[in-house]
Amino acid sequence: GSRLLAEMAEVTGLTRAMAPTVVRRRRHDPGQVLVDLAVTIADGGDCLSDLAVLRNQPALFGAVASTPTASRVVDDVDAERLCAIRAARAQARMAAWAAGLDPTSKVNPLIFDFDATLVDSHSEKENAAPTYKHGFGFQPLLCYLDATGEALAGILRPGNASPFDAADHVALLELALAQLPVRSEGDDPENGVAMLVRADSAGASHVFVDALRDRGIEFSIGFQMHEEVRLAICELAESAWMEAMDKDMEPRDEAQVAELTECVDLSGWPRGTRMIVRRELPHPGATFNLFDPQGYRHQVFICDSADPDIAYLEARQRGHARVEDRIRCAKDTGLRNLPFPAFENNACWVELVLMAQDLMAFVQGRVLDGDMASVEPKRLRYTLLHVAGRITTTGRTATLHLQSEWPWARQLADAFAKLRTLSFVT
Repeated sequence: GSRLLAEMAEVTGLTRAMAPTVVRRRRHDPGQVLVDLAVTIADGGDCLSDLAVLRNQPALFGAVASTPTASRVVDDVDAERLCAIRAARAQARMAAWAAGLDPTSKVNPLIFDFDATLVDSHSEKENAAPTYKHGFGFQPLLCYLDATGEALAGILRPGNASPFDAADHVALLELALAQLPVRSEGDDPENGVAMLVRADSAGASHVFVDALRDRGIEFSIGFQMHEEVRLAICELAESAWMEAMDKDMEPRDEAQVAELTECVDLSGWPRGTRMIVRRELPHPGATFNLFDPQGYRHQVFICDSADPDIAYLEARQRGHARVEDRIRCAKDTGLRNLPFPAFENNACWVELVLMAQDLMAFVQGRVLDGDMASVEPKRLRYTLLHVAGRITTTGRTATLHLQSEWPWARQLADAFAKLRTLSFVT
């Protein structure tokens, strides 16, 4: 079943677009080696030696590089070649969007979710450092496209990097925008599309918000509960609270929202910035804070949307939690362990993890239907990617035979058939 990912890499032009990473011709094209690594990671591999899964199936994947060869290819990926890999990913994304994955809409903006995560290191590695959770390792900053689950961009950082580093957020924004075949309304007033960036309170910096405003991108960002905000919440009249909504815009039990814009000083933020607060009863087993008036837990965010429906704006911000699922899936797709001693090599590995997530997003978004279009990597591997088959050749025609009793055999066969009917512009 993993052949489906390799074929997606071919038809979107990803394999061909990786050619700029080639320095000199070898028996194994370095670009192909990196794509094979991405397919291996999507298949569940977490180190170079897992390439053996592809190498031992030459009828499906052709000649696959040895582990030492793959190691030399990764060693060759410096900052310039990392940029070439990112450019290749952008070209493949353009092809996938042209084939129907394009989520742009005249009604809803493209939503980018920013978040950082911690990756522990259990051995000495370059730039590994103590983390704020008293661990040791790295703190990559990642950006996902909410509509499709595509992994747009990532920056590998030492474990002691500041979660509030505005420069890192701006740099990640530039990388994410470079991945898209469309431009923001600020960059292209005539043909640009509406965009929105969501983040937690780590993104609530003037530098980052100003960068978004300069590019015509809306923001919806968590805000720290400092003293002025707490006092404003305590002074809110009970009549200021209204019913909160869930993701389906149905009333959310025991949760209310209110606007704090006129109760706090937002003069230092861009014109039109608003502050909205949600309160709800803590879930069973939750610990209480010193600031829990009337037993409610409060969360605050700022945004610059003019929409008067604050319940909708709060529900939209709460959707930022989906990025946690995407990061969890990334850790189930190679990010849990950065396998190299050198920082530059691990930065390459992070890019390959993003490439692997993209391939799965392309496959699920374009050739899989029903629940298979949204399942997480573990189930996707069990049901489809790890399905064994038998290849026979008759009259120069190769035929793949799948076990008919396997519950998902028809879905896999249909996925291959559908992939070959799509039109990719590469």
